[in-house]
Amino acid sequence: MPIEFFSNEFPMKFTKLREKVNMNLIRKIKSFQTIELINKANEITLKEHGNKISLERAIFLSWWCEKGDCAFCYMSSQKSKIREPAKARRSEESIFAEAELTKRLGWNVEFLSGGYGAFTTPEIKNICESIHKITGKPVWLNVGITKDLDAYGEEIAGVTGAVEVANPELHDKICPSKSLDDIVEMLELAGDLGFEKAITIILGLGETPDDLKYLWDMIQTVGINRVTFYSLNPHKDTIYENEPQPASLYYAGVVAATRIKFPKLKIITGTWTDNLANIGPLILAGATGITKFPLFKMFGTGYAKRAENEVLWAGRELEGTFTDFCMLKTGKIPDPKVEPFIKRYIDQCLNNKSEQDKG
Repeated sequence: MPIEFFSNEFPMKFTKLREKVNMNLIRKIKSFQTIELINKANEITLKEHGNKISLERAIFLSWWCEKGDCAFCYMSSQKSKIREPAKARRSEESIFAEAELTKRLGWNVEFLSGGYGAFTTPEIKNICESIHKITGKPVWLNVGITKDLDAYGEEIAGVTGAVEVANPELHDKICPSKSLDDIVEMLELAGDLGFEKAITIILGLGETPDDLKYLWDMIQTVGINRVTFYSLNPHKDTIYENEPQPASLYYAGVVAATRIKFPKLKIITGTWTDNLANIGPLILAGATGITKFPLFKMFGTGYAKRAENEVLWAGRELEGTFTDFCMLKTGKIPDPKVEPFIKRYIDQCLNNKSEQDKG
């Protein structure tokens, strides 16, 4: 049989098989077979990733974004109120203090995140280099679409594209200034430079289970190494302020189907204090890391204990701590200028403890 037969026919058969698998997983979500998906996803996760769950901390650089038009975003509600963008930047000392405490507590820096136009590329590079020295680990970036990736080196591990919603038509409405084509181009450049590639997805923006085909196609074709899923957090003065957060079983079903589709994919899931009950199901659905917590406000509180118990009752072992006050003071001071900021964060955590003791 001619070689041409295989070169033309096999890819077509493979594509059809992939589409069939995709539709089967989507059908299970739509027909409420979530528990079946979760059980399968849990088996895959334990086999491929083990039973460890990481605590992830996104470190924000600024509350200013010169684009400021993503429909769901808190920064879009603040753009008109910020007259001096430079004052919306965090000090480097506070950023480094947060990195040091993250290291002490055994957390990972999920990525550095900030709005467009807040910092220059050389400034971000210097921050990355300092955090790399503090934590001993290279940093992930999530600082918007950029072509300046060749400026970075061993101080960064990977680049994150803030996709949020993978359906192109819906994406253009919700994130008009962040082209999916430009995000993909950036991620492909990151791969060419030897960096890993990640994306963020927000559930509850109006997508449907059928839109998973767009997400999965992106993961497959771009070679995504890590996905962070968030649920919508409705912010005042955005079009979503009165919208509900996505149902917990829908959220878990999407994560589980993605885990089944991509067994080796790193999956991080985010939830807020009002939805801590999501943690256990999301872990069973395939998450290997959890994020989106107000670390210092929550540390040592009942919320923190609940988060740890969610991990425990999912049958997993937590890497890092949300409750061990002794760990807060176990570490080095990166720079004398950083010490007051470290003390401020520790005092905030200790104040949580004092409030708990009063109760």
